Amino acid sequence: MDTTLDLSSDLLSLTRALCDLPSVSGDERALADAIETALSRYTHLEVLRDGDAVVARTNLGRSSRVVVAGHIDTVPIADNLPTRLVGEGAQAELWGRGTVDMKAGVAVQLALAAELNEPTRDVTWVFYDHEEVAAELNGLGRIVREHPDWVAGDFAILGEPTNGGIEGGCNGTLRAEVRLTGVAAHSARAWLGSNAIHAAGEVLRRLEAYTPREVEVDGLVYRESLNAVLVSGGMAANVIPDSCVVTVNYRFAPSASVEQASAHVRELFDGYDVEIVDAAPGARPGLDDPAAQEFTRAVLAITGGAPAAKYGWTDVARFSELGVPAVNFGPGDPLLAHKQDERCVVGQITLVHAALRDWLSA
Repeated sequence: MDTTLDLSSDLLSLTRALCDLPSVSGDERALADAIETALSRYTHLEVLRDGDAVVARTNLGRSSRVVVAGHIDTVPIADNLPTRLVGEGAQAELWGRGTVDMKAGVAVQLALAAELNEPTRDVTWVFYDHEEVAAELNGLGRIVREHPDWVAGDFAILGEPTNGGIEGGCNGTLRAEVRLTGVAAHSARAWLGSNAIHAAGEVLRRLEAYTPREVEVDGLVYRESLNAVLVSGGMAANVIPDSCVVTVNYRFAPSASVEQASAHVRELFDGYDVEIVDAAPGARPGLDDPAAQEFTRAVLAITGGAPAAKYGWTDVARFSELGVPAVNFGPGDPLLAHKQDERCVVGQITLVHAALRDWLSA
């Protein structure tokens, strides 16, 4: 497979080239190599590398710096590569893994990194690995820990799919395991044991009766969710199980801390053994920041619409922790992310490219 990237090609061709080079989480090396090689051809960029993350930045001495970031990995392929184009013109759709989440956004970044040799703001372009897996593996998180100066800036944009609109902040996410215990026994003499899987019934009933909250934060409304996502237990078909684990995922509004979200989950499952196994804080919208307001005015003049809340967790939270206001802005319908019929409208890719180009050139 050809791993050469031509950053001067049209956006559709560049997006297809990125998608057709598989980079499931943990297997990003070939794509990271291609991105590093392509960016290194441009003398206006300083190119840096950490693992399978690539950073390229201008150093023009501008009065402000913008960080534009996107992840290069995808969830596993589901017989949906190579890409295929359906339709014609701006309404044509590019089908395939990564078209939405988020190689169309990465294509916009790469094209602009190559094209804009004299932006009105210094720009740091970040292409990072391991976003679709556990938080501790996240490439942007690694850069923040080990090279915080690489992502220093006054404002940040994450190219996650937003249907070409602006989405502020993001929900936090938490994963908890509710552990049930019983007594093992032969299933022919079940009365001698205690069924841990049956004991999970009350946990599931509490979840079924739970009403998710809608929380307004800085003018945007975030919808929460709390759901069982995994149930595991049992050792054999003729043994009464002595253990069961219900894994719960809580998506909470950015007004709450991880500690507050954890307390809420523990309160709901009072009386049970609850272990918080993974958590990441959300990010407040930050749209009251002057840089964010300027960006919002400029982009919405081209794209229309109004800012909305980001329901899913994204890496804007990492910038928020650094004190850098950040928004989500990228092509693709987020409802199609990770789906087998993942597809992106070509016109959205060009629209996002035009809006970012005009803002960074103004």
